[in-house]
Amino acid sequence: MARQRIDVKVTTPADPDTVYKLLADPTTWPTWSPIGSYAEEPGSGDRLFRTGRITSRERVVEADPGRRLSYELVSGLAIRQYRADIDLAPVDGGTSIHWHSSFLPKVPGTGWLYRRTLQRFVEQCAKGLAEYAARSGASR
Repeated sequence: MARQRIDVKVTTPADPDTVYKLLADPTTWPTWSPIGSYAEEPGSGDRLFRTGRITSRERVVEADPGRRLSYELVSGLAIRQYRADIDLAPVDGGTSIHWHSSFLPKVPGTGWLYRRTLQRFVEQCAKGLAEYAARSGASR
């Protein structure tokens, strides 16, 4: 089975620290993304995100304030080895957000479907983050 890749790039007028603070605080994700709700897994620190009937458990695996947040999917979808890296870089007048991920499907022949669905989902997340960060940064 081929590794599937998702790659989304957007920019925001907000500074990298403002964007990172939103990423690092999972309670904000339902505000700027398609995610419906957030909870923390007691005792593990894993993040539980619910979108419709799907609950996914994610674990932050890398945190570099103002530069990068990376997480891995622990459970919730029929995919494995899912890792997302969200890289932030200052650009003239704001921040470049590069949200990229890869995974392997658990069921042969379903990789394209998960890739297409997750591509749209990640695009909505990245665009929502950029817009919300711009509004949050402007209010300071």
